[in-house]
Amino acid sequence: MKMTKRMDGMSTVHIVAFVLVIVGGINWGLLGMFGYNMVHMILWMYPMLEQIVYILVGLSAFYLLATHKRDCMACARM
Repeated sequence: MKMTKRMDGMSTVHIVAFVLVIVGGINWGLLGMFGYNMVHMILWMYPMLEQIVYILVGLSAFYLLATHKRDCMACARM
C-alpha cells in the first residue's frame, strides 16, 4: 500500500487510522456513560459493515501503537 506524505509529514494511512481510533474512543465513551453505541445506531441495517468498522478501528489502534514512536515528535526526542 502506497503511503502518500502530506506537507506536514503525516501519511494518509496515519490520518485514517487516527480518525478511526478517535471514532472508536468516542463510541466507547458513549457506550460506557450512556449505553449508546454510535456505530451501531448509524449502521444498524448493515451488521457486516458495522463489524468491518470495529475491525478497522482495532487494526488502526495496532498501527498507531506500532508507529507511534516514529511519528510522534515528542517521543522522537526521547
